[in-house]
Amino acid sequence: MSRVVVVGNAGLDLRLTVPRLPLPGETLVGGEGSRAPGGKGLNQAVVAARCGATVRFCAPLGNDPPQADEVERHLADAGIAELILPRLAHPTDFSLLMVLPDGENSIVSTSACSLAMTEAEVAPSLAGLGEGDVVLLQGNLALEVTKFVLATARGQGAKTLFNPAPFWPGAEKLLGHCSLVVANRVEADALGDALHAAGAAIVTMGGEGCLSIERGARRSFPAEPVAAVDTTGCGDTFCGVVAASLARGWSLEQAIGVAQKAAALTATRPGAFAALPTRGELHGLFSR
Repeated sequence: MSRVVVVGNAGLDLRLTVPRLPLPGETLVGGEGSRAPGGKGLNQAVVAARCGATVRFCAPLGNDPPQADEVERHLADAGIAELILPRLAHPTDFSLLMVLPDGENSIVSTSACSLAMTEAEVAPSLAGLGEGDVVLLQGNLALEVTKFVLATARGQGAKTLFNPAPFWPGAEKLLGHCSLVVANRVEADALGDALHAAGAAIVTMGGEGCLSIERGARRSFPAEPVAAVDTTGCGDTFCGVVAASLARGWSLEQAIGVAQKAAALTATRPGAFAALPTRGELHGLFSR
């Protein structure tokens, strides 16, 4: 199997169940709260590693030892082959996840640390890439750094997978450097016609499944029917599984099939990191 290289963010997730989103100026009492490692980059790297891929993960941590050390301890136990975790002069990023009774979520994240990572700091993660390797990014880095990673990886023959979440205006200009884009409906709408500049695209639509766009052909894939408890982390599971599948040499259709099942598992459990499929569960999906 080829490698999966994830370049993105890592931090902490603060999760809170809420009966509804607060109104402007309102203080709303929430329900159960929890704290866990998180960040889209971290979640996707962990999932890819649990799929059996050899993973190299690059993400910045902050100058706040208690928080940064907590994240690094979790990553040290995640089965990731190589960690590149530069410490930057910013607080470690964190996200506030508000989860509604139907399982849908709203997320607010800090990003000063991930946005401060430079080309020089990500360059070691791109050493020795080759054909068959998969490089996976999200929308957390500065656009010029994201472009540098995508273009450098593509120039070395690697497949480039871009999940533009969170979306930043200008991300649409990067899609020509992408072998595959995975975006939800909101992100796909923001990308507009530029989505067709990528080699292929997947638009995820929650309970309605997903749509693939490859060489002008569109194909719909129904979602796995589950009773959703919390959809936080489903997109990260999907991306991590797709990256690991492509590193195995699987087709896009095969990758989507197993990624849909893995994302459905995530939706049946509360939280993000805690809800990610286990290594055993993913092995079972890949063995079917």
